[in-house]
Amino acid sequence: MSAFRNWRAARPFWGGLLLALGGAEILFTEQASLKVVMHIGMQGLAGYLLPAVMLICGLLVLFNPAQRLFYSVCGVLASLGTWLTSNLGGFLVGLLLGVVGSCLAFGWLPDQEPRRGLLGRRRARAPVRTP
Repeated sequence: MSAFRNWRAARPFWGGLLLALGGAEILFTEQASLKVVMHIGMQGLAGYLLPAVMLICGLLVLFNPAQRLFYSVCGVLASLGTWLTSNLGGFLVGLLLGVVGSCLAFGWLPDQEPRRGLLGRRRARAPVRTP
């Protein structure tokens, strides 16, 4: 468990995971029955291409965090493009997952020391009282 925790801490794990889940969710809604599908768009190719790009960008953020800025920008553009091509972005769920995941990956900073909780900050500020 410690090896996975160390691996996860060295990359924007939650951002990549949410971006990949958003792409997978949109791909899943493309397979819905025709009664549910609202808009295929551009002969169906872009409806499958943009969620696949989201899924690939999410996996690349996880496994190549050095290029996370490029992948997160591509991921947010693909996520926003699914609004028009893929059932309103997978009925808004996949669109929101992709945008939030891309923003998390874009804002992740490597080599930043972990933040202390509110209780830890209060203890650090409070002077030590001795009777």
